[in-house]
Amino acid sequence: MQVNLPPDLETLVNKLLSSGGYSSVEDVFRRALEAQAAEESWSDEERQALTSHIEEGFLQAERGELIDGGQARREIQAMKDNWRQERASKPRA
Repeated sequence: MQVNLPPDLETLVNKLLSSGGYSSVEDVFRRALEAQAAEESWSDEERQALTSHIEEGFLQAERGELIDGGQARREIQAMKDNWRQERASKPRA
């Protein structure tokens, strides 16, 4: 499959690649699509938990309790990996 992107999206993909957080264009799209699919299956409780985590993050930033980007990416990736493992082990209805 080939995908033609408008210039603004191509610029965004290139920016994401240059950030070092993605290994390839395929990685950018895979993560975006997986995130979208996961978000659509979230319960209200899961959305509220995410909102609470984000709000706590803002409060931590205001208090100066920040970590560098590399450490943040590692922690987030670990949380995502754990979430995926938990989700994969749950019986499907």
